[in-house]
Amino acid sequence: MTMATPALEAQFVTFSLGEEVFAVPVEVVREILDYAEAFKIPNGPDYLLGLRDVRGQGVPTIDLRLKLGLSKTVPTPHTRVLVLDIPIEAKILTLGLVADRVFEVTPFRRDQIEAAPDIGVRWRSDYIAGVVRRENGFVVIVDLARLLSREDTVALDPHRAGHAA
Repeated sequence: MTMATPALEAQFVTFSLGEEVFAVPVEVVREILDYAEAFKIPNGPDYLLGLRDVRGQGVPTIDLRLKLGLSKTVPTPHTRVLVLDIPIEAKILTLGLVADRVFEVTPFRRDQIEAAPDIGVRWRSDYIAGVVRRENGFVVIVDLARLLSREDTVALDPHRAGHAA
């Protein structure tokens, strides 16, 4: 029995926030939508833009730029929302992630992915699953489960939205 090669290569969706290029595993991406204003949720964290109706489901949508400490997203015709199904603990968190631009689905070989560099205190680097070097810079692979803390997942649970803690 021969093994297929998926262990050697994985598919990622690449997107940008400003000049930086990020990637998430293709298997967590449910769909990519044009940007639209989200329905605001009172008392949510600043990066939580609100809920977005995705095929009849209220999906919390976040501004990843704010979550990473960058400036707020200014929507352009290229702005997209990646609808993601992120496995966190024993459940799946469905989340909209605003990106300045979505580029492509691209394969990265496992041996291309370098460990996240320890870059000191300025950036929280624990959310970086790895870095891929390209001729025009780097692609940062985001570990979405690590990026979202326990408080985030409670704040982003649409069943708890609007309820005081």
